[in-house]
Amino acid sequence: MSGEVSPTGQRADPGSPPDVRASHADRDRVVDVLRIAAGDGLLTADELDERVEAALSARTRRELAALTADLPPVSATTGATVAEVKDVVRIDQVHSGPVERTGRWVVPRRLELAVTYCEVTLDFTDAVITHDTLRIDVAMTGKTLTLVTRPGIVVDTDALHLVHSRITYRGTPARPGAPVVLRVELVGQKAHGRVVVRPPRRTLGQWLRRGPA
Repeated sequence: MSGEVSPTGQRADPGSPPDVRASHADRDRVVDVLRIAAGDGLLTADELDERVEAALSARTRRELAALTADLPPVSATTGATVAEVKDVVRIDQVHSGPVERTGRWVVPRRLELAVTYCEVTLDFTDAVITHDTLRIDVAMTGKTLTLVTRPGIVVDTDALHLVHSRITYRGTPARPGAPVVLRVELVGQKAHGRVVVRPPRRTLGQWLRRGPA
């Protein structure tokens, strides 16, 4: 035998005991991997719910390993590891170029946005999502805060205080059975400018076919 599969989808050390008790950190890591897999379309909403419930109640690492045994390793599916995920990221910028997070960027648990007169774009289309909630603490004046969503991502703006500002919300059409992989909570204050929540822009071919982005 070449060793068991670890809770994150990697091969475990052949000499490790097979029935080691799982810690809270072990369970959290597996839940992160499952959410990434769901975001990449590898798990359905029902499969995600079932496996997350099993992970949270697992007693041993062997039980956890079974939940990710049929999934590619995290590094192969996302280009990043769960260890690279940061709890808090702060963006502090004044009167400078645009702030952009696009492509396979790793979404933290919390984002502190302290920006004055700079455009901000957070594109979740291909983002690596490892948590079910992202809290964005907004302290932004001027320009536009744009959030580009995809099916399975919802944005809550109820706790955001607007001062001479407005919100344009165009939700992303949800596919049947698509899991809610991320809830974005905007809190704090946006003064002047706009907040825009929209789906990805369609290509010329998609426009001609009247298809979604």
